[in-house]
Amino acid sequence: MLCHALFMSSEENVTATGGCICGSVRYRITGPLRNVINCHCEPCRRFTGHHMAATAALVKDIFFEKEETLAWYQRTPTVRYGFCSQCGSSLFWSDATREDWFAVPAGCLDQPTGLVTELNIYADEAGDYHNLDPAITQESGDETIW
Repeated sequence: MLCHALFMSSEENVTATGGCICGSVRYRITGPLRNVINCHCEPCRRFTGHHMAATAALVKDIFFEKEETLAWYQRTPTVRYGFCSQCGSSLFWSDATREDWFAVPAGCLDQPTGLVTELNIYADEAGDYHNLDPAITQESGDETIW
């Protein structure tokens, strides 16, 4: 079940808007966004088809304009992935241990985002076809501060 705030309207300034490729899921974010972190763990690679390049927002700052086809895959007891059940777009990552936050794939945000990529996590699990950018800090696990 999503946070009640997701279904309420907001008159606050919109920081970003985004959604899936077919338009069945649309949202706006009214709070600050974290810069992009690339997650190269195997589950994120499989969910996105490459790596999860995601910003993050507080759940209370995300408001859905359309969410009829938003579905969730519960990967573990604490981790779930949100996606559009119509077009398959990867839309969210959620971890119960960070319950106030949703990771939001940066590619689902409407341009321009104003975001920059600042970190690779699980860099040791990156696909063997991918060359990591040496200019971006790399970690072997996840020490990110949300």
